[in-house]
Amino acid sequence: MNRVTIIVLQVVIAIALVGSVAVQALIAPLLWLDLGEEELLGRIFLVGIVVIGVGTLQAFGICVWMLLSKVRRGSIFSESSFRYVDVIIGAILLAAALTLALAIVLAPGQTAPGVVGLICGAALVLGGMALLVVVMKALLRQAIERETEAQTLRSELDNEVI
Repeated sequence: MNRVTIIVLQVVIAIALVGSVAVQALIAPLLWLDLGEEELLGRIFLVGIVVIGVGTLQAFGICVWMLLSKVRRGSIFSESSFRYVDVIIGAILLAAALTLALAIVLAPGQTAPGVVGLICGAALVLGGMALLVVVMKALLRQAIERETEAQTLRSELDNEVI
C-alpha cells in the first residue's frame, strides 16, 4: 500500500477520533439536557447508546490505525494482526446490537414505522459488515499461511546447492 495513502488514512482517523471525543464530551451532555422531559431510564438508555456507539467507532478507528501501522512496517501478515481484526468485528457487532436496541425502544413510541424500519435496516447492514470482516479475517489467515509456506520454501532453497 502506498505510504501517502496510509498517512492520509491515519489523518482521517485522527480527525474522526478527535470529533468523536467532542461528541462524547459536548454533544452527549447536551442530548441529556434536551431529553429532560423523558423518563430517567429512557434518557440513560438513549444517551448510553450514543456514548457507547461512538465508543465502538473509536475502537474501530484505533484498530484500523494499528493495522495500517503494521502495513507500513510490512508486518501485517502476522498472528498479532488477528487481535485487531477481532476487536473490529466485536465493535461492529456491538454497534449492530445497539442500533437494533434503539429500533426496539423507538418502535412502541411515536416514531414513524418507516424510521424504525430504516434503523432496523441499518442494524442489518452493520451485521453484514461484521460478516464481511470475518471473511476478510479468513483471507488474512490464508495469506499468513501462504507467507509462512513461501518463507519455508525460500529457506530450503537457500540451503540447497544449485
